[in-house]
Amino acid sequence: MTRKSALMQNREMLINDQLRNPNELDISLRMEFGPFETVHKWKRMSECYEFVGARRSKHTAVAYKDAIYVFGGDNGKSMLNDLIRFDIREKSWTKTGCMGTPPAPRYHHSAVVHRSSMFVFGGYTGDILANSNLTNKNDLFEYKFQSAQWVQWRFTGQEPVPRSAHGAAVYDDKLWIFAGYDGNARLNDMWTINLVGEEHQWECVAQKGQCPPTCCNFPVAVARGKMYVFSGQSGAKITNALFQFDFETHTWSRVCTEHLLRSAGPAPARRYGHVMVPHGRHLYVFGGAADNTLPSDLHCFDLDTQMWSVILPAADSQIPLGRLFHAGAVVGDAMYIFGGTVDNNVRSGDLYRFQLSNYPRCTLHDDFGRILKSQQFCDVTILVGPEKTTVLAHQAMLAARSQYLRLKINKARVDLAAQIAEGEVELVPWSYKSKPQLTITLPEATPEAFNMVLNYIYTDRIDPTEKDDDPGSPATILLVMEVLRLALTLKVPRLRGLCARYLRANLCLSNVLQALHAAHYAGLQCIKEYCLRFVVKDYNFTQIVMSKEFEVLEQKLMVEVIRRNQVPPQKASTQNNMDCDDEIIGTTLEQDMCVFMSAGGGAAELADVQLRVGSAPRPAHRSVLAARASYFEAMFRSFSPQDNIVNIQICDTVPSEEAFDSLLRYIYYGDTNMPTEDSLYLFQAPIYYGFTNNRLQVFCKHNLQSNVSPDNVLAILQAADRMRTADIKEYALKMIVHHFSLVARQDAIKNLAQPLLVDIVTALAEEAQCDTPLPPSQPRSLPSSSSADTLSDDPEYLRHKSFKS
Repeated sequence: MTRKSALMQNREMLINDQLRNPNELDISLRMEFGPFETVHKWKRMSECYEFVGARRSKHTAVAYKDAIYVFGGDNGKSMLNDLIRFDIREKSWTKTGCMGTPPAPRYHHSAVVHRSSMFVFGGYTGDILANSNLTNKNDLFEYKFQSAQWVQWRFTGQEPVPRSAHGAAVYDDKLWIFAGYDGNARLNDMWTINLVGEEHQWECVAQKGQCPPTCCNFPVAVARGKMYVFSGQSGAKITNALFQFDFETHTWSRVCTEHLLRSAGPAPARRYGHVMVPHGRHLYVFGGAADNTLPSDLHCFDLDTQMWSVILPAADSQIPLGRLFHAGAVVGDAMYIFGGTVDNNVRSGDLYRFQLSNYPRCTLHDDFGRILKSQQFCDVTILVGPEKTTVLAHQAMLAARSQYLRLKINKARVDLAAQIAEGEVELVPWSYKSKPQLTITLPEATPEAFNMVLNYIYTDRIDPTEKDDDPGSPATILLVMEVLRLALTLKVPRLRGLCARYLRANLCLSNVLQALHAAHYAGLQCIKEYCLRFVVKDYNFTQIVMSKEFEVLEQKLMVEVIRRNQVPPQKASTQNNMDCDDEIIGTTLEQDMCVFMSAGGGAAELADVQLRVGSAPRPAHRSVLAARASYFEAMFRSFSPQDNIVNIQICDTVPSEEAFDSLLRYIYYGDTNMPTEDSLYLFQAPIYYGFTNNRLQVFCKHNLQSNVSPDNVLAILQAADRMRTADIKEYALKMIVHHFSLVARQDAIKNLAQPLLVDIVTALAEEAQCDTPLPPSQPRSLPSSSSADTLSDDPEYLRHKSFKS
C-alpha cells in the first residue's frame, strides 16, 4: 500500500468515526434560499387586542406545532381562564374554542405540553377584588389540542399540597412538579405522575443531593436529561445559583463555576418572576424583578462550556421593556415572550420574538486541549524547576501566547542551529515518533503550577480544584498564587487577572494568613494588600489574631498586621495597590492566535510545514493543523510530506488563495468571517478535512443564503461551476438575469469562460418563464463568529421560487 493510499484510508476511518455522531457533523446541509432573520434580533409581533384576550401577567404560554397557547393569568382586576392562540405562520391572535369544563380562573399555575396535550396544574384562584374564595389548587387539567377538549384528571392515593408559583416539567412521559407556595410557606418538595396509562396516581419523589432552597416564582427548563432551576423567591436565601436535577438518580447539584479560572461573564443577578427556556445547548434567561429593578437584558448559559454570557441584541432590534410574571415559549429557532407586568404595575399584551442562536459550538479550545493531553507532535521540551522535570509542548502555542516563552524558544533555536553548524549536534529529520531536539529551561517554575499555566495557554481556562474539591483550601490558594506569580513572569496578563480574581473570591479565615505569607515572599503586592484588608476587618480581626495560625506567623508580618489595624492606610493608597490586578486585561486564545498568524506575528519563523495552494505557499504548523483536522493528523502520523510541502485541495478542487486563507483563519483561531464566494469553496471543507463538527459548514451555508448579490454574483457563478454545485449555479444565473443591467457593466463579465457566458444567454432567453422576483439585491452581513443562529422566515423579504419547467 502506498503512503498516499494509506493516508486516505486513515483519513476516511477518522471521518467515519466522527460521522457516527450526527449531532456533531451533519453532511446533509442543503442550500435552501429564502427569507432569513437576523440572529439575536428582537422583533415586536402583533399585539393581542382586548377583543381576543386581555392584557395579563402570571399566565402560562406553551408551544404546540406552529402556535403558542396562552392560558390564564390576571388582568389586574380579575383572574382569567381563557385560552388564546398565536399562529406563528399567520402572525395573528385568535380565541381558542373549547369543549368540556375548563379550569377555574387562576394565575401562578403551570402548563406543559406532552405529546398532543397541554397539562395545567395548580395555581391561585378566587375573586381578587372581593377578596373571596382565594385559594391554592392542586387539580390537574388536560387540554387536547386535536379535539379542543378540556378534561380534569381524577386521582387515587396521596396528592401534592395545593400550591402556586411552582415549577413544572415533562420528562420520560411524566409530569414533575417542584416547590412553590402553599399559602403559608415556600416549598421544595417534588411530585411526579405518569401521563400515559390508565392509573392516575401521584408519587412523592425522594430528592437527594444539594437541593435548591424553598422557593417560588422561578422557571424550570429541561435539557439533556436534567431539569434546571435558576433563582426565584427564597426569602433570605435568595440566590442567583443555577441548580440541576437528574431525573434518573433524583439528585440535585449546584452548577458551580466559580472555581474555574476563565474570563466568563457573571451569572444574572438574583431575581424572580423571570423566564428561562432551553434551546440547543443553551439556557436563556429574560426579565424578572432583580433587586427592585426590571432588567431587559438577556442572559445565556452554555451547557457545554458551563459559562454565562449576556446576549447583545442586533442593532435593529425592538427590545421589550423589562417585566416580570411574563411567559415564554420556543418555536423553531425563535423565543417568544408574551405579556407580564411592566412599570407602574401595568399588564402587557405585547408579544416579542427573539431569534435564537443555533450554530454548532466552536471547538477551538477543546481541539488544542486535546492535542496537549495526547502530546502528539510535540516539538519542544521544557525543563521545569530545580529538578528539571520534563514537560512536552508545541512551539507555536507557547510562542503565540507568551512573549517571554517566544524569546526563550527563539534563543534555543539559535543555539541549536549553532551547535548543528559546528557539528556538536546532529540534525535529526522530523518524524512522528522522534523526540523534540529543542529544549528550554524554566528553573523559576514549579511543575504543578506550570502544567496549569500550560493548560491555560492551550484552552484559556484552568481548574484549580481538580485535586482538591474545596476552592478555598490553603493548598489550592497557595497553588493559585504560584500560578499568578508564574503568569507575571511569563507575561500572560489575562491569566494574572483571573488568578487575582479567584484569590479575592476565595479568601477566608482558614487560608488568609497562608496567603498573606506567600504573597509577601512572592512580591504579589496587590494580593498582600487584599489579605491585610481582609484580616483587619472588624468581624475578622479578633478571630484571626486569636487563632493558632497567627501565633506562628512570621514576626515581621505580625507587626504589619497589628500596625495596619491601628493605623489603616489612606483610601487612595490602598486603591492604587488593589488596582494592579483588579481588572481582567490581556488577550484571549483567539486574539493571540490571530496576532500570531498576522504579518510579523512570528508564525512564519516557527513554521515546520508549508501548505501550497496552486503555486502560492502558506507557512503552517503541524501541531495546529493536526489539532484541528483529522486529515492532517492522519497525514503527519503516517509520513512526513516530501520537502514538508502539502498541496491543498478540497475534494477534487483546488480552492482560491483567498478561500484557503479564510480556511487557515478558521483553523488557527476559529474565525468564520469570509467573503461570500469563499463560502462556496469551503462548504465541503469540514467533511474533507475531518473537523470536529460542521460549524464552518453552517457558517458557509448561511453566508451564501444571505449574501449573494449583483456585486458578487459572477464570482459565485464561477465558483459554483468549478465546485459543481448545481443549485447555487442556478440561483446565481437567476440573480444575473434579474439584475442584468447591473451585472453586465462589471469588468468581471469580460473574463468569464465561454460556457458560462452561454449559460447566461440561455438563462436570459428563459427570462419570461420566471414567475416571481428574487429577494432584494442588497447583501446582508454575516453574523460574527461568536454568535450562532439558524435563520428563519421574515416577511420583509420576498420568497424565491424556482423557474417553471
